[in-house]
Amino acid sequence: MDRVETMQVFVRVAETGSFTKAADGLGLPRATVSAAIQQLEASLGARLLQRTTRRVHLTQDGSALLERCHQLLSDFEEISGLFRQTPAQASGKLKVDVPSRLARLVVAPALPGFFKLYPDVELELRCTDRSINLVQEGVDCVVRVGQLDDSSLVARPLGQFELINCASPAYLQQHGIPSAPSELAQHWAVSYLSPTSGRSAPWEYVEDGVLNTVEMRSRIAVNNAETYIACCLAGLGLIQIPAYDVRSHIRAGELREVMPQARAAAMPVYALYPHRRHLSRRVQVFIDWMENLLLQHR
Repeated sequence: MDRVETMQVFVRVAETGSFTKAADGLGLPRATVSAAIQQLEASLGARLLQRTTRRVHLTQDGSALLERCHQLLSDFEEISGLFRQTPAQASGKLKVDVPSRLARLVVAPALPGFFKLYPDVELELRCTDRSINLVQEGVDCVVRVGQLDDSSLVARPLGQFELINCASPAYLQQHGIPSAPSELAQHWAVSYLSPTSGRSAPWEYVEDGVLNTVEMRSRIAVNNAETYIACCLAGLGLIQIPAYDVRSHIRAGELREVMPQARAAAMPVYALYPHRRHLSRRVQVFIDWMENLLLQHR
């Protein structure tokens, strides 16, 4: 087994956390996978993996090597592609992480079109709303909505989501329809807790190019979009949310937009990936595809 193949084995073991799963995925005997890791550790003079009865974990040296292996294997793939008859064709396994509702409402329905364009890409679509360690979790890129924390990752803007204010017909019948931000003090809001800070996000609106905030009463705070929308549907208060998130509810008459002239600032959408001299072709085409897709859902 050459160095490239050994690195591929190491990456698969690190990503699956299992010698057996790595062997199954690579179509190799488990003993061959174990021997390849032993050979790699011996040649580097470092312990890369901690073995337990249930799972394999990366050591600090292993984590550092995993990041370099991703880069080196990506570089090797790009170099190999220069000599293929169709060098622009994307292929191979791609792991991305997307917020759950964005994945369900926007990405998944459009994937047949993606695979029609790139039939040789095998996509692993993970769905989380939290920050993740791309290297440790073996993810090529993530898509995130909203302002970003400081990060060592490269952030490529993909577009923006317009935010709208909405409430259920039952809530509006009971509490009236607010026509201006000055009336919000008499209304209730469903509070949304930031997944990073845990703090409740303020009610915001832009007027004459200036971002303003309003203190609103709230009886319930939630920390995910599904529950946020469910509470609004139940008549518990007003919410501010990307339009794509509630478009079907508004069309069905289950929610109504209010104060369209006093919306919050649009939320930016980013693709995040590790610093590299260049991205693999499959990551490039996925990010480009996402950018074009989001143009249809602002």
